[in-house]
Amino acid sequence: MEKVQILWADDEISLLKPHVLFLKEKGYDVSTATSGDEALDQVKAKQFDIVFLDENMPGLSGLDTLQQIKSKFPNLPVVMITKSEEESIMEDAIGSKISDYLIKPVNPNQILLSLKRILEKKKLVSDKTSHNYQQEFRFIGMEISNRLNFEEWVEVYRKLVHWEIELDKSTDEGIKDVLKMQKEEANNVFNKFIESHYIDWLSGKDKDRPVLSHTLIREKVFPLLTEDAPPTFLILIDNLRYDQWKVLQPVFEDYFRVESDEVYYSILPTVTQYARNALFSGLMPTEISKKYPNFWVNEDDEGTKNQYEGDLLSELLKRFGKDIKHSYTKILNLNAGKKLVENLPNLTGNKLNVIVYNFVDMLSHARTEMDVIRELADDEAAYRSITVSWFKHSPLFDMIKYIAEKKCNIIITTDHGSVKVTNAVKIIGDRNTNTNLRYKTGKTLNYNKKEVFEVKNPSDAFLPKGNVSSCYVFCRSTDFFAYPNNFNYYVNYYRNTFQHGGISMEEMLIPFITLKPK
Repeated sequence: MEKVQILWADDEISLLKPHVLFLKEKGYDVSTATSGDEALDQVKAKQFDIVFLDENMPGLSGLDTLQQIKSKFPNLPVVMITKSEEESIMEDAIGSKISDYLIKPVNPNQILLSLKRILEKKKLVSDKTSHNYQQEFRFIGMEISNRLNFEEWVEVYRKLVHWEIELDKSTDEGIKDVLKMQKEEANNVFNKFIESHYIDWLSGKDKDRPVLSHTLIREKVFPLLTEDAPPTFLILIDNLRYDQWKVLQPVFEDYFRVESDEVYYSILPTVTQYARNALFSGLMPTEISKKYPNFWVNEDDEGTKNQYEGDLLSELLKRFGKDIKHSYTKILNLNAGKKLVENLPNLTGNKLNVIVYNFVDMLSHARTEMDVIRELADDEAAYRSITVSWFKHSPLFDMIKYIAEKKCNIIITTDHGSVKVTNAVKIIGDRNTNTNLRYKTGKTLNYNKKEVFEVKNPSDAFLPKGNVSSCYVFCRSTDFFAYPNNFNYYVNYYRNTFQHGGISMEEMLIPFITLKPK
C-alpha cells in the first residue's frame, strides 16, 4: 500500500520536527515548506493527499495560499493551523472549504486524529456501520421469527430501512448482501402475516387493525384540521416508499420540524386505482362503486381510473361534516407543477389543500421503459439518490419553501410503495385479464395456488367483481407475473424493475408525515 503523502507548510517548521518524525514513524511520508510560495510550488510539482497549512506565515499568508491551492486542486484536503481564535479568520478559512481547523499549539495525536478523520473517514464509517449492523442482525432476526402484530412489523421495517440507508455509505458489499437476505426473509414472513390478518381487518373480525388507506384521512388528517390550526397542505407523492421519505427528510428539515413520522398500511391491490381512490373517499372499492357509481371505473372499463379523486374527497368531507374551504390539485408533469407554484398564494386561504404529485410513480415506470433511467437507478441506493436529486430541482421543492415561508403545515404521504421484482411466477389469463405485474383479476386465471395470495371471493376484500367467477391473486415479496408464451423475453424485460400491486413491506408500509414550519 502506498504511503499517504503529506505537505506541512509552516514558517517555523524546524520547531515542528518532533511532529514530523512522529508522523513518519506512523508510516506517513511528510514533505515540508516554510512559506506559502514554496507550498504552492510543491503542490504543483508533486501529488499530495493532504496539506497542513499555517495560517500566519510572512509573505503569502495561509489564507491566500489556501485559496490558490483550492483554485487549482479543489478536492485536495487542507487543514488550517493557527494561533488565532478570531472568529473572522475561522469563517474565512471554513468558507474556503478547509477540511479541518486546529489551534496552536497542536500535539501529534491531534494531527493523527485529523488525518484519520479526513483520509480514512469513509473506511472508518463503513467499518463501524458494518460492525453495528452485525450486532443488530441477530436481534432483528429474532424479532422476525416472533409472532409480530401490525405495529411491531412497522418497527422491524423501520430498522431495516435504517440499515439500508446507513449501509449505502459502506463499501462492504458482503454485509449489504446479508441485509438484503434478511429483508427478503422479513418480507416472506410479512406476507404470511398479511394473508392471515388482512381479510379479518376489513371485515372487523380483528379489531386490532392498523390505519388503512380508507381510514387514513378520517383517523389521521381530520384531527389535525382544528379551528386554530393554520392551513394544511396534504401532499401525496405517488409511489413514495418509506426509505425514499427518509432520504428526503433532511431536505425538508431545513424548513420544517417533523412533528410525527408514522407508517400506515396500504390496501390491496397496492395500486393507484384502488388505494388512492380508497384514501380520498374513505371507502373501500366496492363501497365506492355502490355509493358513487359515477366515480368508479372498473378494470375493464375505458378511461382514467382516478379521474374523480377530487369529487370523492369533497364527498368524504361532506359525510363527516367538515364544512371547510379546500382544494384538490393533481400534478402530472413539470409545467403543471410550475403553474401550481404560481397559484400557491391563492391557496393559503384554504383550510386544506390536497396536492397529488405524480413523480416517483413516473420514475419507476420510466426506469422500466428507458435504458438510461434504468442505468441511473441501477439499485435501491441509486433509486433513493435519484429521488432526492429530482426533488431538489423540482417545482415541489419550490412549493415546500413557499409553504414554510407562509407558516402553513404540511402532511407528506402516499397511496402505495413499490418493490424491486426479481422472480417470475407463471400465470395464464384471457384477453380481459388486467395488465399489472403484481396482481391479476379475471374469470379464467390459471396459476399455482402455492405461489400467490388468492382471494377467491373478491367481496371478502371489498373488491369489485368483473365477472361472477372473477377472483384476485397477488404476488408476494419480489415475485411478478409472467405469461408462459414468450416467457424468457418478458422475464428479462421486467426483472429488476420497480413494480407495485402485491404484498411486500415496501408496497404496503408507507409514510404519513406531519410537518410544522420552523
